[in-house]
Amino acid sequence: MSTPLISVIMPCFNAETFVKSSIDCVFQQTYPSVELIIVDDGSTDNSLAIIQEAIRQYPLLKVLEQTNQGPYPARNLALTEASGDFIAFLDADDYWAPDCLEKLYSALVLNNADLSYCGWQNIIENGENGPPYLPPAYETGDIHHAFLTGCPWPIHAALVKRPIVDKVNGFSTRCFTAMDYDFWVRISAVTQHIVLVPEVLAFYRWHNQGQISSVKWRQVLDAWQVRKDFVCQNPSFFSQLKSDEIRKLINDQVLNQAIEAFWKRDLVSAQKLFRTILFMQGWRICDLKYLLPALLPLGFYRQVVHLLEKR
Repeated sequence: MSTPLISVIMPCFNAETFVKSSIDCVFQQTYPSVELIIVDDGSTDNSLAIIQEAIRQYPLLKVLEQTNQGPYPARNLALTEASGDFIAFLDADDYWAPDCLEKLYSALVLNNADLSYCGWQNIIENGENGPPYLPPAYETGDIHHAFLTGCPWPIHAALVKRPIVDKVNGFSTRCFTAMDYDFWVRISAVTQHIVLVPEVLAFYRWHNQGQISSVKWRQVLDAWQVRKDFVCQNPSFFSQLKSDEIRKLINDQVLNQAIEAFWKRDLVSAQKLFRTILFMQGWRICDLKYLLPALLPLGFYRQVVHLLEKR
């Protein structure tokens, strides 16, 4: 029997420093049957030239181009050209251990799963790397409850069967800064047959060279919208919970992230989030010390916080 093909999907925008090493990482995997589809998302540096040169080295590398639209439209475009039985995602500045795909594939097949996932580590440019992280074995508990607490794994720490990706119609773009999270949450509605590979095999580079980012408050509110939509569209998954328990699952992360932004003195995000929380159900009287000052105009809000710091 021939080895099933894995299609690796890679959006690329101004990643000239890292894209060749990410390409090499894909084709140096110990898993023997891999194609790589890169979508250049309107890069203005030398990324596209580097990718086109790499095609001479790797015949199973395909490059597509689009005007700059962001990584999620790019991934959806690549999916239309993917031929593989399995799909993996890797951004143009991240990388895997050499045996990542082999181990994800083996675990998926041996456990008759639809998706396998692994641990990861943040690699900090010019800084101290983050600790290796192994996620919990979500398949041993309530997956839907667990996924409402946050994104279960980064985009490049999983391998999924192609029919599952097709069932959720790829990536939505309605909550743009939380679309990895949205993708995995929607997949959990289609299948709960997942399996953990308890090893750190995926590596995420933190740097300042054109990474996709957003202000904190937008990321938090997009993730909040993803949770609300998921619960609304899949009420049977939460029928055993009381309404206040469901509300806490949806809303508590917003308050937690708002307080974290406040103490990090990201006051723009803190103010936006605290103002949103005021219109939610479930906040407590003790939260008013954070919520009420956020009603002030931003300049006055900064002054109040500054005065409190001096006390």
